[in-house]
Amino acid sequence: MSQFRYRAVSAAGEMLEGQMEAASLDEVIGRLQDQGHTPLDAGPADAAGGSGGLAALWRRGPFTGDQLAQFTHQLATLLGAGQPLDRALGILLELPEGERAKKLVERVRDRVRGGTPLSQSLEEEHGVFPKLYISLVRAGEAGGSLEDTLRRLTEYLERSQQLRGSIINALIYPAFLMVGVLGSLVLLLAYVVPQFVPIFEDMQVPIPLITRAVLAIGTTIQDWWWLLLIVLGAGAFAWRARLRDPAARLAWHARLLTVRVAGPLLLKVETARIARTLGTLLKNGVPLLSALGIARQVTGNRALDDALAGAAEQVKGGAGLSLALAQSQRFPRLALQMVQVGEEAGQLDSMLLKVADTFELESKRAIDRLLAALVPALTIVMTVLVAIIMAAILLPLLSLTSNIQ
Repeated sequence: MSQFRYRAVSAAGEMLEGQMEAASLDEVIGRLQDQGHTPLDAGPADAAGGSGGLAALWRRGPFTGDQLAQFTHQLATLLGAGQPLDRALGILLELPEGERAKKLVERVRDRVRGGTPLSQSLEEEHGVFPKLYISLVRAGEAGGSLEDTLRRLTEYLERSQQLRGSIINALIYPAFLMVGVLGSLVLLLAYVVPQFVPIFEDMQVPIPLITRAVLAIGTTIQDWWWLLLIVLGAGAFAWRARLRDPAARLAWHARLLTVRVAGPLLLKVETARIARTLGTLLKNGVPLLSALGIARQVTGNRALDDALAGAAEQVKGGAGLSLALAQSQRFPRLALQMVQVGEEAGQLDSMLLKVADTFELESKRAIDRLLAALVPALTIVMTVLVAIIMAAILLPLLSLTSNIQ
């Protein structure tokens, strides 16, 4: 008998974590399912901390997001063509480009051939497949509609990748522009400006305050750059350490949602992600309480995570989803109204997917508006700062020229 750790969602929507003594991982999964729970993660207890540390920052999974969506789509197509599951996995074995991906598909196929359900075979890869992915596959197996579930899952993954890709593509140019602005300013202050220090020291003219300030900044960057890097690194480390405190992290994430420009955009992105997750889960027959528990895994904002936990408690007490979400006052009013309409019409799953479509479109528009203002703003800021530095250098020279004349 060995010790296994597990995480699951109960039938009441509560998150369960703990350890269980069992002969195998299959027994742990079976016990949790017999108790009416939805397993999210399970593994040996001695491997509980294996995903942390610096290694997790550099480790890359066998599948990227696009490759996972492609794998899911191809598997659904083969199943729709009448291929048995193990045969379909055998065909897909030759499609992945990476060796790690091929070995992963081979392991999953071998487990399926041995009689293991697909959801459990995927779960035994320990973190390669998202919890949402495994939960939907398990729901499709239970309902006898694995093909349809995989198609809906493909659509979910593709929409998620499109939203993520649009955000990343939109931020590439501003990121390069920001690097160029900062690099130019550092070059001017650390290399160009200090070249004038000995010249100004030999001049018998008063040095303006703006010139003294710019010279001091340039000299400090040139002489103490290593100390500045240490201070910045220590500040970043202290900030990360502070965010490990749940209360501080909750307060910071709540603050992010209220920031004047970025807050509404972040809220729209997270609302679209949560709504699409809930809608997809409900479409595949997952109970609402379990869906709320699983949806908490997809949001990166602790304040919204806390709001979903409170909503699950309200729903457990008999409240409607729209009313439960409104209690936290975190979610947009339009989303709450659409959810209420979906509840009244008995089409909550379809309405949640429409909420996701609406807020994904709003997110893209907000990003476009933000970039339309950000690029000129960065250009103006750089122009003003360069003008200040040039004025600080030229003013003493002009004063010297006047004295000579």
